[in-house]
Amino acid sequence: MTRVELRKMFNTRSGFWLIASIAISAVLATAGVILWAPDNQLTYSTFATAIRFPVVVILPLIAILSVTSEWSQRTGLTTFTLVPHRGRIISAKAVSSVLIAVGAMVLTFAVGAIGNLASAAVTGTALVWDVTWTQCLYYVLGMILSLLIGFMLGVLIRSSTGAIVAYFVLTFVLPTIFGLLAESQQWFRGLQPWVDVQFAQSGLFVFDQALTGEQWANIAVTGLTWLLIPLAIGLAFVVRAEVK
Repeated sequence: MTRVELRKMFNTRSGFWLIASIAISAVLATAGVILWAPDNQLTYSTFATAIRFPVVVILPLIAILSVTSEWSQRTGLTTFTLVPHRGRIISAKAVSSVLIAVGAMVLTFAVGAIGNLASAAVTGTALVWDVTWTQCLYYVLGMILSLLIGFMLGVLIRSSTGAIVAYFVLTFVLPTIFGLLAESQQWFRGLQPWVDVQFAQSGLFVFDQALTGEQWANIAVTGLTWLLIPLAIGLAFVVRAEVK
């Protein structure tokens, strides 16, 4: 079932180009760093950070569409008739989405490494490999959590348009509101890491510091609030909702 779900992600033109855009955006971000970054910032962490911005947007969209396509494209009748166990199908979609995320991370790390080598050759600067294996694992974990939030919205809303809009609100609008509230209200400043999922997970993408126990607790609490609980509610609806 996971192989089938992976094939379904690639066998349409929109799905293929959405996944291909990960590689395209990684190459463009790498080229941008080589062209415009100062010489003292031509390090591997700079390339990894630049590549993260487009990829962290694209991956959740892939997860959203893998779920909502069953309803928006009306393939759910066929899918759920062939396999009348919706939980297994949703699990296969989750596994295939995570596999895509891991594969995308391997690709982006490779593109960043090539960019780092190319920048040293073009500019004559020294090679700087300032990202450890542990930090790479943190980076992958952060990407997977972002993808799973998109997956959760797909399961909860089951509409491509609605889930994508909700994702951008959760990713860009709410963090901005929380940030403004933290700046203007002293009482909210210490509360923000416990309620703002984007703020809590941002530490996974910082390469020059290790996460503290409190930061891991922030990630756990916000993950429970914004990911696990809504996902459980969405799954309860998915296994009972009528497919038309």
